[in-house]
Amino acid sequence: MAIRRRTDPDEGDQALRDWDADPAAARRAILGPAVRHTLELIAEEHPGHAVELRVPPYGAVQALPGVRHTRGTPPAVVETDAATWLALAVGDLSWTDARASGRISASGERSDLSEILPLPGPRRIIRAARAARESAGEQQGAGGTGAQSSAGAAS
Repeated sequence: MAIRRRTDPDEGDQALRDWDADPAAARRAILGPAVRHTLELIAEEHPGHAVELRVPPYGAVQALPGVRHTRGTPPAVVETDAATWLALAVGDLSWTDARASGRISASGERSDLSEILPLPGPRRIIRAARAARESAGEQQGAGGTGAQSSAGAAS
């Protein structure tokens, strides 16, 4: 069964880049699409109904094969905040560290997501964005150095 997308993949990718540029300043307009996009990806890449992954207030999905629930609390639930989820999704935070610091609430036999995080697509997007920013910074630095050298030579 195909996952119904609420987030355009290109908009989700852009929201991830915008979040990564300044995570502390990211607000709902960026967090919402970035979180929903990554939740949709995990549900698409790991279909099933054994685990409910919640990132309030932005979204929740069911994923991973196993026991399906139809009412009440699912057999396994993982809940976290947007900042933690995005850091997990892109590989900036390990599952073990997030659990140890209390940033994740996880219950049930399938609630350990360490084997499926980070998500490959979002991780690649963020690595490329960081490389581009680093390259742009190096080019600006090289341009400034060249200008100083020329000015020094003219004196």
